[in-house]
Amino acid sequence: MRIKSIIILSILFVLSSLCLSQDRIKIATYNILNYPNFANEKNPDFQRILNDINPDIITVQEILSQSAVNLFKDDVLGSEYSAATFVNGPDTDNALFYKDSLFTLNNVDFLPTSPRYITFYELYNNFTLDTLIIYVAHFKAGNSPQDEANRLNEASIFRIFSDMLPENSNFMFVGDLNLYRATEPAYEKLLNQSTQGYVLDPINRSGSWHNNSGYADIHTQSPRTAQLPDGGSNGGMDDRFDFILISQAVKDSGGIEYIEDTYFTYGNDGQHFNQQIINPPYPISLEIAFALHDVSDHLPVVAEFYFGKVSSVEPTDISNLSFQLYQNYPNPFNPVTKIKFEVQNTTEAKLVLYDILGRKLKTLFEGEAEAGITEITLSADDLNSGVYFYSLITANQISSKKLIVLK
Repeated sequence: MRIKSIIILSILFVLSSLCLSQDRIKIATYNILNYPNFANEKNPDFQRILNDINPDIITVQEILSQSAVNLFKDDVLGSEYSAATFVNGPDTDNALFYKDSLFTLNNVDFLPTSPRYITFYELYNNFTLDTLIIYVAHFKAGNSPQDEANRLNEASIFRIFSDMLPENSNFMFVGDLNLYRATEPAYEKLLNQSTQGYVLDPINRSGSWHNNSGYADIHTQSPRTAQLPDGGSNGGMDDRFDFILISQAVKDSGGIEYIEDTYFTYGNDGQHFNQQIINPPYPISLEIAFALHDVSDHLPVVAEFYFGKVSSVEPTDISNLSFQLYQNYPNPFNPVTKIKFEVQNTTEAKLVLYDILGRKLKTLFEGEAEAGITEITLSADDLNSGVYFYSLITANQISSKKLIVLK
């Protein structure tokens, strides 16, 4: 009897340790400049940089293919990391890498933005079981009115989807946003608190960032003043283009929580305004300064977060949220097509049809989806020829697919 009691107490101790465990997680975002161009020359420098940062999760922009993702994982990051499923969009693409000892990837999908897709990744922590959604974007570059309008459209499409997430969802919006000032409509859209899907700037440094020495310590482009063969921008350190923005739930205490004063631009000491970072004084080391200068026209942005600070989600909740959205068939179609989705357990779900600009056209299903496969018939009668997207939304997941109407 005494042995049985000891076993039970041991099990309870392990379970309580798991439930109360707390991980300090480092997340980075980095525009890696049309990778894998010049990869043979750049990979050793990328390796030096990322060995020093040692992120638990890193998102990248301007990666060009699945083979590029494989190369970056194998030759730069190493076996400690896994790569998320690659999403091949209409331009350069995003990728996410994570330490699989710490995280499990639960879902990968994209939002139909132009000129580049916003990709998003749902991961959960293997120990605390907290779930996090990371949206990765590379907004339209340029400072013309049309460029600003394009960025606003991208931000608006993101808000359509983020506003559908449940209240208190843990999510981030990261990447190269090409924003020049906090009064730009796209930035205001991202931070607009009139609906629940807004994000926050963890460092609360709103202002006119472009060519402003008052923000020299958070500028992310460009570490160069010379034109290099890779074609990257060479204007010196004068823009805050790269961001890690967080949801209110990540800002608030408990669960996943931003750690104050951990957000920084790696390699920027604030003393190189409108200069290249290989000028003395060197921000980290001479070797790292030259590596940052040579591999990209952006610097990485890094922040740290607590996972499981108070309590965590039960493992069964994760399986309850699991679902599969299937490609419609036939596709392209006219006059009708079938859309199927599958949930492991009975759950509330919504299936919505959007046009190419992300405008909601109709709700195809809304209510309690029973465990198993649900099939919906979509008619093209009231649709014009063109590209559309349909999205399945459940408690903490969104999955989207593209369909085409041909008339």
